[in-house]
Amino acid sequence: MALFPDYRAHIIHCAAAKSHSEVWRLVVGLCVMVGAYFVMTLAYQLVLNEYVTKYPKFQTELMSGSTPLAMYALLMGFALITLAVFFGVKMVHHRDPQTVFGPKILAVPQFFRVLGMLVALGAVLMVLPPYGMDEPLVPNLPVGRWLLLLPLSLIAVFVQISAEEVFFRGYLQQQLGARFKSPLIWMVLPSALFALGHYQPNEAGDNAVLILLWAGVFGLLMADLTARSGTIGPALAVHFVNNISALLIAALPDSLGGLALWHAPFGMNDAAQLRDWLPVDFALMLVSWLAARLALRR
Repeated sequence: MALFPDYRAHIIHCAAAKSHSEVWRLVVGLCVMVGAYFVMTLAYQLVLNEYVTKYPKFQTELMSGSTPLAMYALLMGFALITLAVFFGVKMVHHRDPQTVFGPKILAVPQFFRVLGMLVALGAVLMVLPPYGMDEPLVPNLPVGRWLLLLPLSLIAVFVQISAEEVFFRGYLQQQLGARFKSPLIWMVLPSALFALGHYQPNEAGDNAVLILLWAGVFGLLMADLTARSGTIGPALAVHFVNNISALLIAALPDSLGGLALWHAPFGMNDAAQLRDWLPVDFALMLVSWLAARLALRR
């Protein structure tokens, strides 16, 4: 019995990285990306500071993402990560930046197949009995305004999730997979780094470790989908739907809730209530992963 699932498609995902997969080149690439991101972030921050100078309360809104404008500023800022990855891939690994997605001829149809499956899954879940939030959701944006903002909101969320997938399941998983055979390296290491990026002890308090574990498992599941499909298309679709739900439909009131139609009846600092909801969120994550695998088999 094989220790790992059938990951033969992962060879396709890593093919473009094979010719320049030296470990030293990965280290240099990461340094170049960090440097490029730092420079671009400084420039972006200067632009935001100009607005903060005119409207001082915008700084507070940025800290929590409490308004649509603040959320757009935060989410669009993730584009700098994608640009930094593209720059590093081109300069250090001498390959087309688009190859971090895997072959586009596979990635695009896989993305839409999984997206369609998850939309159908969401429709089914909506008609099932409620899952037991003790209190009803709290309205946030008026429906008309939410719908008006929705096209730009979807773009902003996609910018955010694509940056994370391009870096973790694209660049890192590709470069490690091109160099090392074991999934314990190319699957676990990027997922561990992804989890550390979601460790927020000041904001999440007693639930910080649970959220870190949630993010780590999510990273492993997205790495699995990438290895099974040969592209990051399926991971993009799952991550996109997950964050639409968490940022645009029902968000926490004190953490990135400015674009949501509703707010949860508890905040990030309500440790007990948030902890009670995490198992449900974890179950939905697993169901989404299984649905994506089913879509890939069609």
